[in-house]
Amino acid sequence: MNQPIIQDMINTILDGMHCPHLTETCDTVKTGDPTRRVTSLVTTFMATHAVIEKAAALGANFIITHEPTFYTHHDSVDWLSDDGVYEAKRRLIDDNGIIIWRLHDHIHIRQPDGIVLGLVQALGWEACMQNGEPHYCVLPPMRLAELCAQIKERLGIRHIRLVGDLNAEVSKVVLPVGAAGGGLHYQLMKAYQPDVIVCGELNEWEVSEYIRDANQQGQRKAILAIGHANSEEPGMAWLAQWLGGVYPDLSINHIPAEDPFVVV
Repeated sequence: MNQPIIQDMINTILDGMHCPHLTETCDTVKTGDPTRRVTSLVTTFMATHAVIEKAAALGANFIITHEPTFYTHHDSVDWLSDDGVYEAKRRLIDDNGIIIWRLHDHIHIRQPDGIVLGLVQALGWEACMQNGEPHYCVLPPMRLAELCAQIKERLGIRHIRLVGDLNAEVSKVVLPVGAAGGGLHYQLMKAYQPDVIVCGELNEWEVSEYIRDANQQGQRKAILAIGHANSEEPGMAWLAQWLGGVYPDLSINHIPAEDPFVVV
């Protein structure tokens, strides 16, 4: 097999997002030389130390991550000078010759958003999408408690934080994944008048308090915070599947970063 050059793959992926190539973006190569040829490829929500170890064990030299590798949005490392955690991680990357590229902005502005689409597919809600828009799904009516159980089972997650009445009947759901922020939450509420917001993470003083006040006023609304990683990991699994169709002869694996939090 003629193994593709990594930079050529990056360009092919960006073209496949069917959106303008952004000039101001965090979607840049974070480590390594992208003029090298790919041996095998890994997608992940986040290139954690554990994910990099697993990728190296698979013989992968190219990791596509959705979120930062070095703890800040643009992977600035100036503040990590002489930091032992950074140095150990960087040594692991360099010793294994791994190129890490971030794909965040372009996959989100793709139509439809590839990260949200991956979540909808993982939940089995494709038939419930409205007008091909994965941000908004109309499900068969069920109790909020049933919806929570369904999400936990289908995503294999341990816990959900929520504001709302578990006995309320719900159907209309919006999906602002990741750390979309209150602005998008309010925008989707106004546009779709949902029963439930299923988000990744939230600012606890924003929409959750709006939902609490709404319930006090007799409106049956809810917000479910399933976790940033849990909400966006399926989108990077979707990317691996999509890439398999573009590069059928290349070894491509998805390695979940997994939810870093436990509840005690």
